Amino acid sequence: MNRTKGDEEEYWNSSKFKAFTFDDEDDELSQLKESKRAVNSLRDFVDDDDEDDLERVSWTGEPVGSISWSIKETAGNSGSSHEREQLKNRNSFSTYAQLPKPASTYSLSSFFRGRTRPGSFQSLSDALSDTPAKSYAPELGRPKGEYRDYSNDWSPSDTVRRLRKGKVCSLERFRSLQDKIQLLEEAVSMHDGNVITAVLIFLKRTLSKEILFRELEVRQVALRHLIHFLKEIGDQKLLLDLFRFLDRTEELALSHYREHLNIQDPEKRKEFLKTCIGLPFSAEDSAHIQDHYTLLERQIIIEANDRHLELAGQTEVFRKHPRKASILNMPLVTTLFYSCFYHYTEAEGTFSSPVNLKKTFKIPDKQYVLTALAARAKLRAWHDVDALFTTKNWLGYTKKRAPIGFHRVVEILHKNSAPVQVLQEYVNLVEDVDTKLNLATKFKCHDVVIDTCRDLKDRQQLLAYRSKVDKGSAEEEKIDALLNSSQIRWKN
Repeated sequence: MNRTKGDEEEYWNSSKFKAFTFDDEDDELSQLKESKRAVNSLRDFVDDDDEDDLERVSWTGEPVGSISWSIKETAGNSGSSHEREQLKNRNSFSTYAQLPKPASTYSLSSFFRGRTRPGSFQSLSDALSDTPAKSYAPELGRPKGEYRDYSNDWSPSDTVRRLRKGKVCSLERFRSLQDKIQLLEEAVSMHDGNVITAVLIFLKRTLSKEILFRELEVRQVALRHLIHFLKEIGDQKLLLDLFRFLDRTEELALSHYREHLNIQDPEKRKEFLKTCIGLPFSAEDSAHIQDHYTLLERQIIIEANDRHLELAGQTEVFRKHPRKASILNMPLVTTLFYSCFYHYTEAEGTFSSPVNLKKTFKIPDKQYVLTALAARAKLRAWHDVDALFTTKNWLGYTKKRAPIGFHRVVEILHKNSAPVQVLQEYVNLVEDVDTKLNLATKFKCHDVVIDTCRDLKDRQQLLAYRSKVDKGSAEEEKIDALLNSSQIRWKN
């Protein structure tokens, strides 16, 4: 059928079919650009950890990375050039669905990897090199352990968020002071101590002391974390520099005093403590420092003297009870117990005298009595125990008095295996009747229980206690005599 030129143009322009033109590639390229932008936008919504949950397949539905997929990909690359030429020269009216599908010049792996395979056409990354957006899509088929930072331009807030989740994140990219301070402020606003400490370690390593101290001076939360961290790792030098910069004289003095713990030699420790006396402590702390120095000075003298006595073997107490440890660097109460144990009878003028220690360090009466009682009871020196509680009034009369209470005296004596006669003497001195009965029953002071029930005229309690004594014992006979006595008017 013959048509004019005008009719042919109208036919081609009005046809529902579209002839192949090379402009189609431009449309296809535009679509691919839009696809890449969509992939890059997934970065803000999809976390790295979700990649392992996806099964990656090729256009044919086969798993990416399998052997068959690799063979087909290689074969497709070799034949793609020839088929592309045929497609360009073909001028058919068949529908687009009926055209033979060419092998993809952009494999799915190249699409995500953004690099060209050997022997293939230009990769998508190279084709879209004019696009300013950067591909952040993770690589396919890589182990999860290799998923690190796919970007080195994380903002301070993103970095802190990743640190809080425990993810690997480098801080080295924050080089300017402004970026580092912003990173610290983001960590503080997150209220996570571990993140704050991690950022402070980074700042400590990358900033000078003066700049670091100056910035932390106005950020008290971060400052407290740094002080705690330095105390934990024992960096006393930097801690002293920090307190000196902040003009915290008392904390500076306490930190300097704490260094004595690292000195093992007693003489060197004593000299170090002497240098601490003049530091700007509070009034209470200054007294403690002075006492510490005086105590260590006394301990050095006592230790040298007692070591000589022990080696000579002429003192009975050292022969019967050899020393188990040195007295050096021991607390004040331990030193007092040691003096009461080995030097109880010494004159007040000697350094090792318990009375001298009491007056020098202003030890309270209760503390002194408790310590001396424990030491003398351990030696079973009951005469010294009795003298410890015996006092005289201005008329010359003696009386027993215990500032700690006789109920505690009884417990300490029983703990040190005191005989029943000694226990009964002090149980009788307990003023509260119920406490006295309970202690006498607990420690089997039968005479005290019987006499107390008699004084209370409590026949029923005496009868109940009769079953607790041994059959035919003197205590049972005493109870029977009281129960049969007509001179006692029982209440029950």
